[in-house]
Amino acid sequence: MFTGIVTALGMVREVQPIGGGHDLRLVVGVAPAFLREPAPAAPGASIACSGCCLTAVQLGDDWFAVDASAETLSRTTLGRWRAGSRVNLERPLRLGDELGGHLVSGHVDGVAEVLSATPENASVRWRFRAPAALAPLIAPKGSVALDGVSLTVNEVDGAVFGVNIIPHTSAVTTFGTLRPGDAVNLETDVLARYVARLLEART
Repeated sequence: MFTGIVTALGMVREVQPIGGGHDLRLVVGVAPAFLREPAPAAPGASIACSGCCLTAVQLGDDWFAVDASAETLSRTTLGRWRAGSRVNLERPLRLGDELGGHLVSGHVDGVAEVLSATPENASVRWRFRAPAALAPLIAPKGSVALDGVSLTVNEVDGAVFGVNIIPHTSAVTTFGTLRPGDAVNLETDVLARYVARLLEART
């Protein structure tokens, strides 16, 4: 589990096709401290990469490699990453850690489209379009994770929803480089998923 509080920015160094070209191995460069603290990462460790929980299969002093299956590539933006792509990073939550965002599983539901970014007082109101099937799981004042960033939903209009990004968040995450038309990984609140499933089962 994660909190959606990004603790480092990484950069894709290599994209290597594997599994007959259907899967990818991604090599991500990062500051060495990210892999050492709060405890040294080891092969098999989970790392949230722009919201996707992935397994580190190899590690160096300032890089790690993860494998993304065809299933992961079909539901996320990872298949669009290239050398130089920036990545929001978070190590897993440990029992007793401060829960600064909300509980994030790292299991991306789908991809949302950036529609607009409009200055609003000291922050920026970002609007996104969610896939139609996921729109009912997004509620005003509920939580979402976008590219691994824990955010509060401030408005919902059908499949379109808005969040506010403060300057600090823009500076320490990939929100500083997003543009209208870009795609982001979307994880809805885990409770909303189960409520929807229970209602579906009853009907």
